[in-house]
Amino acid sequence: MIVRPALATDAAAIQTIYAHHVLHGTGTFEETPPSVEQMTQRMADVTGRGLPWVVAEEGGKVLGYAYASPFRLRSAYRYTAEDSVYVAPGAQGRGVGRAALTEVVAACEVLGLRQLLAVIGDSANAASIGVHRTLGFEMIGASPGLGFKQGRFLDVVFMQKALNGGTAGKPDADGLAL
Repeated sequence: MIVRPALATDAAAIQTIYAHHVLHGTGTFEETPPSVEQMTQRMADVTGRGLPWVVAEEGGKVLGYAYASPFRLRSAYRYTAEDSVYVAPGAQGRGVGRAALTEVVAACEVLGLRQLLAVIGDSANAASIGVHRTLGFEMIGASPGLGFKQGRFLDVVFMQKALNGGTAGKPDADGLAL
């Protein structure tokens, strides 16, 4: 398995993986899968800000992906990003998510970011919570019943990882272009 920057040509595979999670999972609260064109635009929006979007592939097949996006678009949040990670059905439990997310964390550190957040749909999402925990994210809270999907109210779990010293001292870099 290799992890590499995502290309526009990966958009269809990424959309297929994400559509599965939209339709069958609770890790995202989106209920209608975006089109390939919409996913291509999302990828361009992220990478256009200089943020990482990576895919994990094996034998030329995309098995999963991860990326970081701005947490909020107000300037005070310019040192904070939010990560996302999704793995193809049948590829779970093979380290795909961890490999992709590891690359995103490293890229965010290089960018000089100070905080990386995981906003995880469904407190029963053990796989996502687990991979974030193994990469040093700490549980900072959960908000009960924020989303309604698949006929039930779902929690949102918040996890956080300090990067580059976190809140110690002033940042050396300018932060994200918001």
